[in-house]
Amino acid sequence: MTKKYFLLLLFLIPASAHAQKVKIAGFITDKDLRPLEQVYVSQFNTSNGTYTNNRGFYELEVTPGDSLKIIFSSTGYQKHQYVIPKLTKDISLSVTLQEEDNCLAPVTVEGERMVTTVIGRIDYIADKRPSNPWNSIESLLATMGGVSSTNELSSQYSVRGGNFDENMVYVNGIEIYRPLLVRSAQQEGLGFINPNMVQTVGFSAGGFSAEYGDKMASVLDITYKRPQRFESAFSAGLLGGEVYTGSSTERFSQITSIRYKTLRSLLNTTDTKAEYAPSNLDFQTYITYALSPEWTVDFLGDHSCNKYEFTPETRETSFGTLTAPRTFKVYFNGRESDRFLTCQGALTLKGKITDNLNVGLRASAFASDEQERYDIEGRYLLQETDLTGEGKNPGLQPATGAYREHARNKLESDVHTLTHFGNLKTARNILKWSIGYQKEKTSGKIKEWEMRDSAGYSLPGTGTDVNVFSNLGSDNKINPARISGYIQDAYTVDTRVGSFILNAGLRASYWTFNEELIASPRGALAFVPARLKNLSLRIAGGVYYQAPFYKEFQRIVNTDGNNLIELNRDIKSQKSVHMVLGADYYFGRDIEKNIPPFKLSGEVYYKKLSGLVPYTVNNVKTRYTGENSSKGYSTGADVKLYGEFIPGADSWISLSVMKTGQDINGKKVPLPTDQRFNFALFYQDHFPGYERLKMSLRGLWSQGLPVSAPNKGYETGYFRTSSYKRIDIGFSWLISSEDFAVRRSPFCKVFKNVWLGLDVFNIFDMQNTNAYYWVTDVNNRQYAVPNYLTGRQLNIRLLAGF
Repeated sequence: MTKKYFLLLLFLIPASAHAQKVKIAGFITDKDLRPLEQVYVSQFNTSNGTYTNNRGFYELEVTPGDSLKIIFSSTGYQKHQYVIPKLTKDISLSVTLQEEDNCLAPVTVEGERMVTTVIGRIDYIADKRPSNPWNSIESLLATMGGVSSTNELSSQYSVRGGNFDENMVYVNGIEIYRPLLVRSAQQEGLGFINPNMVQTVGFSAGGFSAEYGDKMASVLDITYKRPQRFESAFSAGLLGGEVYTGSSTERFSQITSIRYKTLRSLLNTTDTKAEYAPSNLDFQTYITYALSPEWTVDFLGDHSCNKYEFTPETRETSFGTLTAPRTFKVYFNGRESDRFLTCQGALTLKGKITDNLNVGLRASAFASDEQERYDIEGRYLLQETDLTGEGKNPGLQPATGAYREHARNKLESDVHTLTHFGNLKTARNILKWSIGYQKEKTSGKIKEWEMRDSAGYSLPGTGTDVNVFSNLGSDNKINPARISGYIQDAYTVDTRVGSFILNAGLRASYWTFNEELIASPRGALAFVPARLKNLSLRIAGGVYYQAPFYKEFQRIVNTDGNNLIELNRDIKSQKSVHMVLGADYYFGRDIEKNIPPFKLSGEVYYKKLSGLVPYTVNNVKTRYTGENSSKGYSTGADVKLYGEFIPGADSWISLSVMKTGQDINGKKVPLPTDQRFNFALFYQDHFPGYERLKMSLRGLWSQGLPVSAPNKGYETGYFRTSSYKRIDIGFSWLISSEDFAVRRSPFCKVFKNVWLGLDVFNIFDMQNTNAYYWVTDVNNRQYAVPNYLTGRQLNIRLLAGF
């Protein structure tokens, strides 16, 4: 399809003599002729503007005159201007918008999309920002309302009281799976989503529609892009690098990327001095081919290899209070060696039967091979110091001892899925459906134990016997099948008071492991007032199930002093009933400075939880009890302000308040992800008159999380970690581009742009805790020694685009 925008005159209607106005009306579509809703259509240098409806239709009244300029803008699409030399009568003006070219050059995308659906578009978090110190979608997703992340080494996040397992991630309609054995953030490596390949980002923190699967918390819906022309870029720094390239012909397109990440420099800022050798390599490709004008086939593939080698030497941690400062010293021997291999691929055939009927067939597969091996022993000294932190308090007896940790864990999993999907469009409806068959195969072997010895005594002791402090073993295999599907309809009606958009659907699934059938009705209603088009209101809700997937139904039983994992075949899906009220309001548009409006968004929610499987969290390891023995709730409110505080640089602020609770066998305790407040900021700036130097800042501040003693649930007692506080800042300098004279250099002519970046992580060197190591003295008293996260660290990056 040609990239030129076209003008179609359908009819001429005499202008009203009383209003002295003429109308410009038409349809806005993308390159595939699909209607685009909430495109902002405005008259240049005036406050006169309107939005397209869900059919892509708009109608704008203007005063007749010479040389009118009409602006079309929408998130994720290139801004378009159309000049009408002389306008005297009503005309029809239809436009095709081209997708934003996400090259490495600085791009400003306006976040003006009004939320009238259950999934909000937040494409701006995928923009290429050379000054952003964290080049990942998850790092900026953590700054959205209702989302929390308290570990900078991990891509995991929690949403409105749910843990990471309760979040869904889709890339081009394919559900993404993650390794199950990961115990610490250092092992995790790269997240699946590659920012350089992203075209659009959709996110819902609750109340999402039936087309998304059986999880209780949130959905992140990513669409990878199809390049319109050749593009390529590379980046390299102290934390890793990336090379990607994209190309396109009339029928074929591909985008391919290789990423490498190492956290060695960041890990060296922790209390444990060791030989760290983390290595994370990821290869992804997305290929599309047009079989005909109506039918296309595409392939999405990923291969990831995460290795973690760890040889600890010493550790010294200072903690406690001003009146009771403590020091914990450990001398280590041993090493840890972990490997996590994952492969995921999907082949999709889709096409048009008619102009309104689209169908598709997708076959996907996921495989993982995970190994965790460690033998580490340590001799420790826990003592109280004086107020200076240097001398020792002679009145208090120090705790000394030794421990040894051993593990030989292995897990293999395979998931194969075949899915049919389709949609049918009518004048006011969009009907969607899908049905799929999924075969799951998982085998896991766990053999781990820990021994502790304090002052020559093995703990716990039973007379003359010597026992390990804790142990765990398993050898389980499952091979179940899952059938799932949904049907949903989106209906739009325009009235005098405004536009109503109704989305309603039903999702159902059956799992052969526990022979459980679940049905999940979901719905949402949005309203845009006719007299106040910069405001949208919505209500959403439904029944959401957390279908078990291996981890949730592992139950620990004690047999002759040994802890064994058995699979609970009576496990049922956890249940959550959502109710969400939301609104979006646009204000403060500055026409003279060409600044888009600010967007103020807010949601209040309540989630009733039942059939919960209680769990504990240590670092990023989630350990479930394997039984539906709890019920609870989560309620709160999220507010976010988005806009260009500095012209040409978008920023946002979010604030969330939340209260959660659960009842475990009559004991009322908070959920493990309970945080009463969460504040996040992402801010961009540049030096006035010198836009080649840019800055990005990300700040997080949230309440600490509940923590329980090891091998104990929260119902036996808990306390909270200190609040999580962190600020990262990044600077970038454009040293070469098409707009600067340095382009005269033959070497620089190879590149479209070259950036040099400097990042300062944790600029104020704040100490944050994500877990504790528990030390036991001879009297069997336990002390919680904080495991601090990373400190201040510098990073240098070079980024170049071709």
